[in-house]
Amino acid sequence: MAGNIDLLRDVLAAARAENRAALVGYLPAGFPTVADGVRAITTMLDGGCDVVEVGLPHSDPVLDGPVIQTADDIALRGGVKIADVLRTVKEAHELTGAPVLVMTYWNPVDRYGPERFAADLAAAGGAGCILPDLPVEESTAWRKAADEHGLATVFVVAPSSRDERLAKITAAGSGFVYAASLMGVTGTRESVGREAQDLVRRTRATTELPVCVGLGVSTAEQAAEVAQFADGVIVGSAFVKRLLDAPDLESGLAAVRALAGDLAEGVRTRA
Repeated sequence: MAGNIDLLRDVLAAARAENRAALVGYLPAGFPTVADGVRAITTMLDGGCDVVEVGLPHSDPVLDGPVIQTADDIALRGGVKIADVLRTVKEAHELTGAPVLVMTYWNPVDRYGPERFAADLAAAGGAGCILPDLPVEESTAWRKAADEHGLATVFVVAPSSRDERLAKITAAGSGFVYAASLMGVTGTRESVGREAQDLVRRTRATTELPVCVGLGVSTAEQAAEVAQFADGVIVGSAFVKRLLDAPDLESGLAAVRALAGDLAEGVRTRA
């Protein structure tokens, strides 16, 4: 079974045709449980997200801030496995029809087997994989498997990336480019800043791929700010925090739906 890279491209192109940025949400699989995580992810999509990233919880999430680390820890203590991540992708896609990607560190994929992981992710209806710590130079085997199974390979670029490096990364990627808005770990920020706008400009000079900005966006106002210059706005920690702070699951789901709606309005606000 082929993956859904074409669906991902179509959804991003449709947002652009509507003169807006796409809204990309993130939650780790298995949080707060596997079944409840599926509910939360489908709620995000029903509430206004166009695309969703399912995190593969990792015991050493070096790029993630304390909010996502807490959620990962809950999922890992709950016994989440790669099979649960794939189940989450499958159910979220089947229930909503939306493109669903996996965001993961390379080590779990390497141990599982890149070819096997690509085949299983495609079979689950996945659209691709975001691999923030996989160097382009070491990605050939993965990209070959991803291409064979119709999956996007999304690489992360950062403000520290030189133009020559950006060109190398974007030439190897597919689906979209994940632009980290600032140096450091994930989390909500008071301001997304000018670094992100400059990074998008420099990245666009190297590629026709959509450029989506993540790290730090948590409010409709910030989403509107980023939507002025990016093709997509990625929000993770703010969704996780809604679930962590809620007194019970139903309240958390309501908060997730409300946030998705607010952010969806934000990405449609263009000057």
